Amino acid sequence: MILYIAEKPSLGRAIADALPKPHKKEEGCIRAANGDTVTWCIGHLLEQVEPDAYDEKYKRWSLEDLPIIPQQWRLKPRKSAGKQLSVIRKLLKEFDSIVHAGDPDREGQLLVDEVIDYCKVSKTKKERIQRLLINDLNLPAVKTALHQMRSNKEFIPLSVSALARSRADWLYGMNMSRGYTLLGQKAGYKGVLSVGRVQSPLVGLVVRRDEEIENFIPKDFYTLDAIIPYQQNPLLEIYARWQPSEACQPWQDEEGRVINRKLVENVASRIVGQPAQVVTSEQKQSKQAPPLPYSLSALQIDASKRFGMSAQQVLDTCQSLYEKHKLITYPRSDSRYLPNDHYKQSGAVLDAIAANEQTLSTAINKADRHLKSKAWNDKKVDAHHAIIPTPKKQSLSSLSSYERNIYQQIARQYIMQFYPAALYADSKLVFDIAGGCFIAKGRVLIDAGWKALIGKDSKEEEGNIVPVLDKNTELICREGQIKDKKTEPPKHFTEASLLQAMTGIARFVADKELKKILKETDGLGTEATRAGIMETLFKRKLLVRNGKSILSTAAARGLIHALPREYTYPDMTAQWEHQLQAMAERNQAYQPFMDELEHRIKTIVAQIKTGGVPEPLRHLPPVEATNFKRKRRSTGKSKPRSRTAKARPKS
Repeated sequence: MILYIAEKPSLGRAIADALPKPHKKEEGCIRAANGDTVTWCIGHLLEQVEPDAYDEKYKRWSLEDLPIIPQQWRLKPRKSAGKQLSVIRKLLKEFDSIVHAGDPDREGQLLVDEVIDYCKVSKTKKERIQRLLINDLNLPAVKTALHQMRSNKEFIPLSVSALARSRADWLYGMNMSRGYTLLGQKAGYKGVLSVGRVQSPLVGLVVRRDEEIENFIPKDFYTLDAIIPYQQNPLLEIYARWQPSEACQPWQDEEGRVINRKLVENVASRIVGQPAQVVTSEQKQSKQAPPLPYSLSALQIDASKRFGMSAQQVLDTCQSLYEKHKLITYPRSDSRYLPNDHYKQSGAVLDAIAANEQTLSTAINKADRHLKSKAWNDKKVDAHHAIIPTPKKQSLSSLSSYERNIYQQIARQYIMQFYPAALYADSKLVFDIAGGCFIAKGRVLIDAGWKALIGKDSKEEEGNIVPVLDKNTELICREGQIKDKKTEPPKHFTEASLLQAMTGIARFVADKELKKILKETDGLGTEATRAGIMETLFKRKLLVRNGKSILSTAAARGLIHALPREYTYPDMTAQWEHQLQAMAERNQAYQPFMDELEHRIKTIVAQIKTGGVPEPLRHLPPVEATNFKRKRRSTGKSKPRSRTAKARPKS
């Protein structure tokens, strides 16, 4: 007989459905007819204890008591988790064969492993534990997964990596947050100055963007287009942009923009009525493949732009579609690819979408089911794959508006995989006019392909229409059109652009090696944690929403300027992730990583104790106030934290 330990009750019920019937439901578990039993966690049943569990003196926040470094790490049952933990402990004693059925990611691996360790399962039993990886809660997918189980020992490095990250985040966040909050309190600030491995670089991004906008000084620059009538079509005018020569560099800025209007006026006057000779003519067709199916971050970004949903709202909606309705596959995925074997059920998935969502039935009828996009690639799929609809047929009438919108978005992205690439005609003409170089570029969409699913007409013009002209063709320039322009500051971050920055954080790093590491990892945060980290920063009033914009507060700016510079950039995150990934791949040991971190924390705390209150923290308001007009309704006032209140910083 086998005991299955699932991560959540919904996953437990899905596994039980694949086991022999009749079933007997008991407290916290389901027994199958053959004696196999399914139980479940409720997310994390265990959590790190608070510092005062190690020593009563830590109840009071004090610089003298820092750093806090546990000698023997301890976990405790979460509130309301004790009952289920007792059920699992009892079942673990009853069964010799155990199957780990946590979610297919690093956190899911640790979640069940730590329960098994906490319940003191014998080494002999541990050696035999199997690992069940499920991405889809529908019965056929679960049955397939039950026949593809692997030894849980293969995934222990993944668990060790997650454990190291959890403990490292606790050490860093707890000590740094207490240290800088206490410094802030010395200066009169009453809030929590939350510091974390992911939090601080994220706040740093927003602070630097806000300050760049505030300090931005607009500068004038000028462009010049030669307007060239096309004799064969009186309605068509070719606009060719002037390309300044090297001789013009003294009158250009560092971006190559011309900042001297007299120079532009001089060129404009010289080209009026002059021959415009084609010196280069290029025409080609280009293809744009359909976008890949969604990862969670990609979905959060698109849903923010299209529906104005927050990252947390998207995650919560996806969890409901996955667990409650079973209409989509595992949502906390960082992958945008699918296993080749999954292609076999693509027809069933398309049929289910057509039955579920009538607005997409026409799109499915026009799809080419024999097409196979680059999304299907076993080499790009590890524990979990992209988020796609399941083959389940169900009326969507019971879904909320958020659930229906997200289902449609995921389904449409999947349907795109069965449409051809969008086809463009690209044209480029280089003219010589009075010795100056002028370039006209055009792009026309000639076959919409997958873009038909997002309302793109097959003949839609994507840019200027540039006719096909032979080299040495000579036209006449009618006039030069000068445009007065000003440089513009960057835009404030929005939920979508901040998520894009987190997933593409490598572009904010100068070091080539660190940039490479960040490109190969999750970026800043993970698919499962980004939404929660952002919400934590809003709650602690380091970031605020102003309409769609996300802005930094005075507390955020003071904290970022008070912290050592390297802790406000993603470089440290890249170094951690590099080591954690190496741990997951058996190329890095746990202890050296933790020893190095403890040494770093001791050094930082020593600096905090001896350095006094940093200048940036001396002028913070006692309580962070935000006077922005918000589009969302307030959910009520939160109670202010006392100076001695316990806070558990998240990374």
